[in-house]
Amino acid sequence: MDGSFPIARSSLPEAAAERLRTLIIEGDLAPGARLNERELSERLGVSRTPLREAFRMLAADGLLVQLPNRGAQVVSLSREDARHAFEVMAALEGLSGELAAAHVTDADVTDLRTLQTEMEQAHARRDLPNYYRVNRAIHDRINAIAGNPVLTHTFRTLNARLHALRFRSNLVQAKWDKAVKEHRDMVEALAARNGEKLRDLLVKHLRNKQRAVLETMGEQ
Repeated sequence: MDGSFPIARSSLPEAAAERLRTLIIEGDLAPGARLNERELSERLGVSRTPLREAFRMLAADGLLVQLPNRGAQVVSLSREDARHAFEVMAALEGLSGELAAAHVTDADVTDLRTLQTEMEQAHARRDLPNYYRVNRAIHDRINAIAGNPVLTHTFRTLNARLHALRFRSNLVQAKWDKAVKEHRDMVEALAARNGEKLRDLLVKHLRNKQRAVLETMGEQ
């Protein structure tokens, strides 16, 4: 494990959990990997007490499994787990889009277009970590605009388990390029307040992600 991620001393468990979440999403901590407390403590610059609290937080999000007397392990989803999760996620994303179109403001559209531009700039640089960070922000923003707290809770809980798979689906250039265009179309559908179109675009987008993920898992 190379590279370091020192973090500030305030809100240590939350900050450590966010760093670990990034390492899991970007594949530095692979599915099924056992977490070495000593190495991670040194890498993140925190003691083991906040690190263990961060483990508990990520276990509650479904990203880690805590094994009795054996520490923590990154969750590894099977192809069936992934298929089922993406089926539900597609429905949640579609509902988010449909509701968001009924509540979106001009200011929301401006912000989303700014995020889209930032995401496309990251794509042009082939900067996948920053691309995916903005990608997440766009999906989360659409979900927030929908204004349904029950939907948001369910969306975030399930999506937390899929981020690493969604990130890796962009490793194939043609599929990454296609995803950028799909996001552009989503923002324009939202700007037009066309809930039906946005719902269909989001569902299609998630089904494309599902196919890309399952193809990659099949190759592995």
